[in-house]
Amino acid sequence: MSIVKNLGIWMDHSSAHLMEYSDNTIKTNIVESEFSHQDKTESLTKSEHLMHNKEQHQQASYYKGLGNIIRDYDAVLLFGPTDAKTELFNMLRADHLFAHIKIEVEQADKMTENQEHAFVKTYFSHNKNK
Repeated sequence: MSIVKNLGIWMDHSSAHLMEYSDNTIKTNIVESEFSHQDKTESLTKSEHLMHNKEQHQQASYYKGLGNIIRDYDAVLLFGPTDAKTELFNMLRADHLFAHIKIEVEQADKMTENQEHAFVKTYFSHNKNK
């Protein structure tokens, strides 16, 4: 019997907290989006169109990087307070490479690390047989 690889991702548009859940333990890594507040300020002084263009490009790069990580998992929970989780979900669903991965989206508020871990543990321990 193979071990199911589970990943919980609390995310917004600026960072993603990746929590690998196995054997009732969680390992966390953080991935930051490249588009910082400083980039936004600098781009706005030049042109609003340039800022949106740069932001969209870096957001797509952020999601693509997360997608490369997600490829190695069997089940993924995307959760967080913004639309970033839904945007990533829609991008993944449009790509046939992710068709074999169970991906679900849940709304969640800003959380502490302990709250994020509890959310992931609760989700995967209750969804083992689905």
